[in-house]
Amino acid sequence: MSTKRRNLTINDPEMPAVLSKLQNKTDFKSLRIKQLLALPDLTKTNDSPIKFLIDAIVNLRRFKNFDIINVPEIVSVRNNFDLLNAPADHPSRQETDTYYPEKDWVLRTHTTVMWPYYFSEENMKKLETEGEIGALCFGKVYRKDEIDRSHYPAFHQIDGLYICRKDKKIIGILELTEVLVDIAKNIYGTDVEYQISEDTFPFTDPSLQIAIKGKNQWLEIVGAGVVHTRVLKNLDIDPSVYNGWAFGFGLERLAMIKMEIPDIRIFWSTDKRITGQFKDLNSRFQEISKYPMTYRDISFVVGKDTSLNNYYEIIRDCAGNLVEEVSLLDKYENKEKFGENNISYTFHIVYRSNERTLTNDEVDKIQRLLIDRTRKELNALVR
Repeated sequence: MSTKRRNLTINDPEMPAVLSKLQNKTDFKSLRIKQLLALPDLTKTNDSPIKFLIDAIVNLRRFKNFDIINVPEIVSVRNNFDLLNAPADHPSRQETDTYYPEKDWVLRTHTTVMWPYYFSEENMKKLETEGEIGALCFGKVYRKDEIDRSHYPAFHQIDGLYICRKDKKIIGILELTEVLVDIAKNIYGTDVEYQISEDTFPFTDPSLQIAIKGKNQWLEIVGAGVVHTRVLKNLDIDPSVYNGWAFGFGLERLAMIKMEIPDIRIFWSTDKRITGQFKDLNSRFQEISKYPMTYRDISFVVGKDTSLNNYYEIIRDCAGNLVEEVSLLDKYENKEKFGENNISYTFHIVYRSNERTLTNDEVDKIQRLLIDRTRKELNALVR
């Protein structure tokens, strides 16, 4: 690619109205969404392990002329799912998996959402004139998930996209492999052991995944694929004339492997004993003496249609970053005791701070709040 890199911020004219409505809401769901949006973007935070990774990838020679794209964090369902070939019945569309500030708007679930934003009239002309175009997009994304040391509702991704005329280059497995290997070697070193395997994504076909050799196991890190012809059509790009490749992956997973970070909450810490350990991409995390964990159990009866992901959100609301892990100990149905459409759950909640020892009083306070919220939000009978 001959043209120089551009830094582009692409806005959605309808999004400010959605955000304005959200700011005026005070229900638990809206407050939760506003808290997530207020978290810092660690891809732009100096001395964050996430930014070290971004800098390493963005500065790869093959990406030197790729545009850097910034798009909204609140996006339309059409841009996030429909145009990218996500099936209408895909679980990721459900409110149990995705945050909906409004019916037709979501907190972006991946940075692949930059594709519809990127192909504006101006950039389409650039593609027609130069015969190729490339872009990178990175930042926060959001998904509801279980609670453990590897998952957090806000995390970071990077996506790359390259489109060119077919008479310039036919994109295939070879090009995909080169991109994946280039990224892996740049982060983990030229002697890293890797293997390539087939994968499946809704917006690429064929698709590949690269795994690297960790401590006695293979760890999948990056996926890529040839841009799906249906997606090209959705973006008003003629697939008989153009083709391309794309990649996308979560950054926390790569950083946890590279820097030996055991808990995803560490990325959000502001404790200087933790943040001061990260100087560059080759830094290794050393635990500040392991603080003790404490635990509490909670049992309750709810309707069978209750989403556990939504319950994990309630736990995060009450405990914040003091909750380390939540496991389901027991699931029990008894028509005579609970009713035909009800079910009993027992959860084991592990509390631990990465920065200090928790007191029983503060954990008990969190647990009382959780019991109250469980009753009110799930209409639950706490046992």
